[in-house]
Amino acid sequence: MNWMIVVVGAVVGAPLRYLTDRAVQARHDSVFPWGTFAVNAGACLVLGVLTGAVLAGAASERLSLLLGPGLCGALSTYSTFSYETLRLYERGWRFLAAANVAASVLAGLGAVTLGSQVARQLFA
Repeated sequence: MNWMIVVVGAVVGAPLRYLTDRAVQARHDSVFPWGTFAVNAGACLVLGVLTGAVLAGAASERLSLLLGPGLCGALSTYSTFSYETLRLYERGWRFLAAANVAASVLAGLGAVTLGSQVARQLFA
């Protein structure tokens, strides 16, 4: 029944991704995909906190399944990130395409590291 826990998380994560993406993008008059950037960085932060909590023994396997592959798996979107980067490149915005790749990777790694460290400190 672990798969049901993942499904429940995904049922929340997928619409949350879409709504957050649209809300963030609507606030920016830019071709840069700020909405996707925000949801991916946010998912990395949540996953980092979750990982830190699991490593500290403060989160159960069920919570890990619900929030990890469930919520974060549906919230983050590598395919949209890739598509939007390709579109920037094809439209001639090569600097923005490269910036999207670099910023997304750095923000994701930074967010997951920060979240993990914060959780380890909180639950140590």
